[in-house]
Amino acid sequence: MATLTFSTSSLHTKTLTRKSVEHFPCKTLIHLPKSPNFESLSSVIKRKTLVGPPIRSTTTTISESLSTTTAPQTLKSRLKNGETLYGLFLLSFSPTLAEIAGLSGYDFVVVDMEHGPGGISQALSCLHALAAARTPTILRLPDSDAAWAKKALDLGPQGIMFPMIESQKMAKKAVSYCKFPPNGVRGSAHTVVRASDYGIDNGYLSNYEEELLIMCQVESEEGVKKIDEIASVDGVDCVQMGPLDLSASMGVSMGPWE
Repeated sequence: MATLTFSTSSLHTKTLTRKSVEHFPCKTLIHLPKSPNFESLSSVIKRKTLVGPPIRSTTTTISESLSTTTAPQTLKSRLKNGETLYGLFLLSFSPTLAEIAGLSGYDFVVVDMEHGPGGISQALSCLHALAAARTPTILRLPDSDAAWAKKALDLGPQGIMFPMIESQKMAKKAVSYCKFPPNGVRGSAHTVVRASDYGIDNGYLSNYEEELLIMCQVESEEGVKKIDEIASVDGVDCVQMGPLDLSASMGVSMGPWE
């Protein structure tokens, strides 16, 4: 079973669970621990070495020559293969802290544009830092709309997270924002943006759908009621609980570690 694990929560494919509330079957298991205390991160996270496969596959000759494996694995493919992956949320938009997070051994870092103070240009600096540390980036959008998704995807993250998804219709729209016509409505500038190595990666259009991890956040009672419908949408790879917003929608006061 594939698993994404955050410092305060974890994602597992096919099931959504909140520890003290209920169990909801879907594509992702979310678990929010009551205590942030850990004996040691080294017990679950191995120190990252800078010699390894690229953070996304590519067909360019230069990248192939630098790769140490014949079949580089992406964040999405590692999840499909059943690996348990560890990551954290970054709200500071500091490239230095982003690089430290990557070098510390995390498998991915979520750059949070919803609640963090930065936007697209600040997120790009964090992507540069995380790429130097060979760590995949997931961008959390401020809002689930086509314009934000387009600008975020042009930066070339390995994953994208849509907040406040409450229905199957919203999930389908989120997926459509990630795909070029005729499969979606994403605006095309793939010949000049970072996502395609500024047009150098000739295989980008053939590979991007298979490599991009699409995540939907369920953060309300209404969303929980529709969780099965959201999870069944083709193209949705993960469903993640938003514990604070979900608690607020249920009328439950929730502290940082409750």
